[in-house]
Amino acid sequence: MRIGVITGSGSYDWPQLENAAQRTIKTEYGEATVTEGHLDDAELVHLSRHGTGHHRLSHQVDHRANLAALLACKVDALVSLTVCGAVDPAAEPGSLVVFDDLYFPANRLPDGSACTWYESPGAAGRGHWIFDRPFSEPLRRALIAAAAHTGTPVVTSGVYGYVDGPRFNSRPEIAALAAAGVTAVSQTAGPEVVLAGEAELPMALVGFVTDYANGVAPQPEPVEALLARMAASKDIFAALAAHALPGLELVAPVGTVYRFGA
Repeated sequence: MRIGVITGSGSYDWPQLENAAQRTIKTEYGEATVTEGHLDDAELVHLSRHGTGHHRLSHQVDHRANLAALLACKVDALVSLTVCGAVDPAAEPGSLVVFDDLYFPANRLPDGSACTWYESPGAAGRGHWIFDRPFSEPLRRALIAAAAHTGTPVVTSGVYGYVDGPRFNSRPEIAALAAAGVTAVSQTAGPEVVLAGEAELPMALVGFVTDYANGVAPQPEPVEALLARMAASKDIFAALAAHALPGLELVAPVGTVYRFGA
């Protein structure tokens, strides 16, 4: 099975990837750099959404170029990894969250345009992604089982909330997200979920909680604590993938894409 893996802040390369080879892929949406290699019997295509040295801030990530590059590499599934801030106090810093739902009501890319592949009226294949839950349940189950081997606490379900960056959120904004049932937030994964769904690419999303979002804890932690957990996330995500990805079998797309035109 060929698996795409997108990583974010603190994870700009992939450790212990066998026969790793980097290449830049040109798509109609721009270029994206991927690293291909093996993780035991799994073929892995790694993409760093921010680039080396965090070259792109969250509002500069070109999601369509990234997803188009992974699709050009013919990945069978996608695992997206993100560090995040907890909105629900039960998602403690230092824990993994294997999300099962999405809060992304604006459905916009960072440039303000609609988050979709369907840009032109009348284009063949245009349609609506219709689903109950946006994430692949078989992929989620594999990741939850693998999390037990990482030594990291895991929250087995939760709502991922996409927020605009690059600034962090105010207390009233986080309170509004909490009222909507959001478990944790970050600034990048929402468009990945939608674009993968429209492309019929099964996907799972895992967050590593670096801190409580603004106003969730009685007192904010020092920024140094957030940065330390962000640095630790790379090895935790790598351990999670090492246990989850080898041996995976093909999984079905999530939901249905009701298309117009041949």
